[in-house]
Amino acid sequence: MAISARLRDYLELKGIPYEVIPHPHTEDSRATAAASRVPAGQLAKAVLLEDDEGYLLAAVPASERLHLSRIHNLLRRPLGLATEAEIARMFPDCAVGAVPPVAAAFDLPAVVDERLLAAPEIWFEAGDHEDLVHLDGEAFRRLMGDAPHGDIGTH
Repeated sequence: MAISARLRDYLELKGIPYEVIPHPHTEDSRATAAASRVPAGQLAKAVLLEDDEGYLLAAVPASERLHLSRIHNLLRRPLGLATEAEIARMFPDCAVGAVPPVAAAFDLPAVVDERLLAAPEIWFEAGDHEDLVHLDGEAFRRLMGDAPHGDIGTH
């Protein structure tokens, strides 16, 4: 599958330099970090959340788990995890579990863990379980725009 067409088009529209790096097939972000020899704290994973207001994409380091109560406190929204069926519907050109964290490419709002915004480099799944997108930290910060951010992950 390589890079999601929507993600590719968005990165090109925004003039964001990136590279796609293949990696052995993996099923979770920690395994991806290990297989790719990428620091897990700099591998951004995306988690789709939903509530009565709609969907939101959360970006956290692969070294962390999403802490829903911290997001509730930050955003004052009772968000919960979206189902796999919802993920498949919202991201038709991505494999479930390999959604890129660039929410704006998919017309979604985002929330991001502050550790990712401080990283010098970022990697994330390109839309499948065999390719990563690599960006410098400044490019990632530009992509995340003015998304709310905070300490939303936990070990």
